[in-house]
Amino acid sequence: MTTTSTLTDPRSLVGRLAHLRAAVQDHPVEFRWLAGIGTVFLAIFFMPAGIARFDNAVLEGLALLHWYAREHVMLCLVPAFFIAGAIAVFISQDAVMKYLGPTAHKAAAYGVASMSGSILAVCSCTVLPLFGGIYRRGAGLGPAIAFLYSGPAINVLAIVLTARILGMELGLARAVGAVSFALVIGLIMHLLYRREEQVRATTQKGFMLSSGKENRPLGETMLFFALLIAVLVFANWAPARAEDNPLWQTVFAWKWLLTALASVGLAVLLVWRWRWSWRPWAVTAAGVAILAGLLPQHPELAFSAGLLGLTLAAALQLDDGTEWLSQTWSYAKLILPLLLAGVLLAGFLLGRPGHEGVIPSEWVSAAVGGNALLANALASLVGAFMYFATLTEIPIVQGLLGAGMGKGPALALLLAGPALSLPNMLVIRSILGTQKTLVYCMLVVIMATFTGWIFGAFYP
Repeated sequence: MTTTSTLTDPRSLVGRLAHLRAAVQDHPVEFRWLAGIGTVFLAIFFMPAGIARFDNAVLEGLALLHWYAREHVMLCLVPAFFIAGAIAVFISQDAVMKYLGPTAHKAAAYGVASMSGSILAVCSCTVLPLFGGIYRRGAGLGPAIAFLYSGPAINVLAIVLTARILGMELGLARAVGAVSFALVIGLIMHLLYRREEQVRATTQKGFMLSSGKENRPLGETMLFFALLIAVLVFANWAPARAEDNPLWQTVFAWKWLLTALASVGLAVLLVWRWRWSWRPWAVTAAGVAILAGLLPQHPELAFSAGLLGLTLAAALQLDDGTEWLSQTWSYAKLILPLLLAGVLLAGFLLGRPGHEGVIPSEWVSAAVGGNALLANALASLVGAFMYFATLTEIPIVQGLLGAGMGKGPALALLLAGPALSLPNMLVIRSILGTQKTLVYCMLVVIMATFTGWIFGAFYP
């Protein structure tokens, strides 16, 4: 029988374990660091370097990260960070609480959230700063989740292209499914966490964040955000193809001119109506013109110069300008590191479209044929972890359909893939916490699975 002296004897096994437990409790941070360093060391020590598939997967992860940094950070994410920061500064929290808050009229709140998301042709990563902005500003969990899903999943451009390329039945099913998902998932999240939301609403009433610039006319504030969104949308307008609508081709041909006009309109509004200094804008205009003239084949450099000019103008404008810049920077610090790490991991696991990651693509193609429930579940799960840039899910699904993918799994992937990705999940967790993120992702995957399964029964 173990005695008390044995338990306290440092020479006994039990005593040594007790001593070690006490040391861990006394120095938790140091032991977490030790565990982390040990885990990283073991991962490096047992890394299967030299194996062709592993080496190729590493290169694919770096290639996807390189492509994402060149194509999405400056054109998508940075403007989205500025919009999120502007939401925190220039929109009254009272207005957010009135239309999107936990106590707002449900039909209006979910309608506004779904429609706001559907007009933005953004990917699952670009929508994150905007989601974080309205949620932290006081939007209820349900409407905020509806906006988070609808942004990349519902946008009109994706629905039209799906119908034209993949067939009217898939386009219509995607439209109906995406709208339904946004509303249903938002309502389920609200019901699951309604007590927590009531406490949050009470707390926000008692402790209001910055109140927003309520002295400005509503029309000016709406124009300000419309111009910011126009810059985001036109700068990222997808390339036109021969079979696309003439209007689409015209917009693509003039996308940089339209982006420049929206940028000029924003500068005029800030200088003329909001009394910002005109000098930074003059320097910015000169820099953009020089870059556009010297390097017309790289308009993204001129766009980056415009963003730098906006940063300079905001930094020199005391009060609302510096506050806007501070809020923008806070979202960038929160989201960008997790996003880039997630893109790297997604590329390592699944590769880029048309390229191999560590998981062989033939495994996926073979598993999603037919309309079995498992095939739909796998399609939605793979789509949830894979990163899709805006509208790229359509040619990917087109290729999978040609390789034998069933229409049910195709719909499941279209409903889960654009709305979720591994980088997206990492950032949502930093905003909502682990539990809410898991519930949201499970709802998307489960609903996409059963929707695809039912659809595939009618359209095999």
